[in-house]
Amino acid sequence: MENFTQLKRNSKFCFSCKKEYSCFNQCCTDTNIFLTPYDVLRIRHRLKISSEEFLEKYTIQPFTKDQKLPVVVLKLLDDEKKHCQFVTEDGCSIYEDRPWACRMYPLGLASQKTRIEDPGNEFFFLQKDGFCEGHSSKQEWTIDAWLQNQGIEPYEHFSRLFRQIVLHPYFDNGRDLSPQKMEIFHMVFYNLDKFREFIFNSTFLKRFEVAKQTIEAIKTDDIKLMEFGVDWLKFSLFGENTIKIRGEISEDELARA
Repeated sequence: MENFTQLKRNSKFCFSCKKEYSCFNQCCTDTNIFLTPYDVLRIRHRLKISSEEFLEKYTIQPFTKDQKLPVVVLKLLDDEKKHCQFVTEDGCSIYEDRPWACRMYPLGLASQKTRIEDPGNEFFFLQKDGFCEGHSSKQEWTIDAWLQNQGIEPYEHFSRLFRQIVLHPYFDNGRDLSPQKMEIFHMVFYNLDKFREFIFNSTFLKRFEVAKQTIEAIKTDDIKLMEFGVDWLKFSLFGENTIKIRGEISEDELARA
């Protein structure tokens, strides 16, 4: 990131996005939009479809031999310009629930450190695509004002939860997750319907102690379910004592659970 000017939350920049610009919607073509878990939750709620249906219809899940964790990317249309499936002549059809990356633009976010217990100084930087006329605008923002205007706050909460897993010390010194653990990671963060089914249609609640209040909440509340899922991932991926086992349970039973 040394080629970018590092911006703090009180730094100022100029930008606007208008339908009158000739570049309007151009940033919604031929681009890689990596979806956060909260992006998937928000958009599928907007569309009123299941996790499975959303993942199948609107995403691709690339995988390479060097990949450490599963990722989900927004699937583009198979047309000449590779449009986003949600873009229209008037702009984004899911604007209120658009992905984090779309909200942040033209800002990027980076960190000088990666350890979750010492995350270091996060900083922002401007992404200046040559086609974008918005950078010539005289409309001035501070970083904080832009984030507030774009509704970033709930995304930041889930970003912090996500980083507790992806930046966990377990991964220091090149350690990887097994394929089974990668499946668990994907289920909890991207396929919440399947995670809920796993909890309530298996022996999960017989094997693990979960507060009644939590059980009632995660039956219908996807946000509470994802927050609970982070504790489950800390337990199942890294062996932390974030979930309590009921009585004695063998290693084979724990693995099956």
